[in-house]
Amino acid sequence: MTPHRSVETLRWVGDQNGHLVIIDQTRLPTQVVEIELRDVEAVWEAIRSLRVRGAPAIGIAAAYGVVLGLQESGEDEADVWARLDAVTAWLATSRPTAVNLCWALQRLQEVALGHRGQGPASLRAALLTAARALHEEDRDICRAIGRHGGPLLADGSGVLTHCNAGGLATADYGTALAVIFAAHEAGRHLQVYVDETRPLLQGARLTVWELQQRGIDVTLICDSTAAQVMRERRVQAVITGADRIAANGDVANKIGTYQVALAAAAHELPFYVAAPTSTFDLSLASGEQIPIEQRDPAEITHGFGRQIAPEGTAVYNPAFDVTPARLIRAIVCEKGVIQPVTQASIAQCLNPSSATS
Repeated sequence: MTPHRSVETLRWVGDQNGHLVIIDQTRLPTQVVEIELRDVEAVWEAIRSLRVRGAPAIGIAAAYGVVLGLQESGEDEADVWARLDAVTAWLATSRPTAVNLCWALQRLQEVALGHRGQGPASLRAALLTAARALHEEDRDICRAIGRHGGPLLADGSGVLTHCNAGGLATADYGTALAVIFAAHEAGRHLQVYVDETRPLLQGARLTVWELQQRGIDVTLICDSTAAQVMRERRVQAVITGADRIAANGDVANKIGTYQVALAAAAHELPFYVAAPTSTFDLSLASGEQIPIEQRDPAEITHGFGRQIAPEGTAVYNPAFDVTPARLIRAIVCEKGVIQPVTQASIAQCLNPSSATS
């Protein structure tokens, strides 16, 4: 097996007075640069600017951001709790679509409530322990997604993926790429086609880089080439990650995912989604209720600092789109493979006892 380079997207250094270190993903693939985040403002900026990105990874980063935010809160308990509320509310504004962000912040708030009255030092230590636990849980979850999803990809098949749902988007191993990695490690040869993923080129910059580190055959294509490689039967399956999944199975993922799913349906190819259970938002009945982040028009008009459109050009730049459940063959999570993708099958997988009661 080809040796591969380990991707450590983010790591905490020190105790509750320590700091967060991340790979600056805006510098990839030409430079692998780690940067230190020493306050909550730096974490917010890193999430917003996509220095750290991917639903699970930004949830973990936000959890560590809470720890950083409380380093400045002093020893007055009332001030500490006011600071906790302010920090979590502010971090939640960094990116609105990925539900893992708010899920992680809610987890830390629940831990904090369990330590009310025990003093600021105890609270800070407990929050760091909780953030580290989220980090470790995500590693295990990614591996489980790979184990469940790997058998879906046959030896010798072509697989298309969109955006980046690998180790860079998680604590380790990835979600959609975890399925590909697991199949590869089981000895199955895959030819992976990667959409460039405009306008920020996460597919070209990040996914191709990760697959090359693992020694997996990868071919980069323009976003507009996806339907053509399907028509030519170069691809036998499509798999992507997700940023939020509604109760009925509608999936929000990087812009362009919906049209890939439509093309897959037109060519009768299975379209799979891989995501942890924390990405499900059962409070939303359908994808129509998922908030869609709007990004800076300059990402399109001045891509990577170079002007490519006339001054004054009107721009519509949503970061995500929603793929309806009817186009999704199966959703792979750490609990197994959800198929068919319906509200009932999702409820049964996520909470079997309540679904059958």
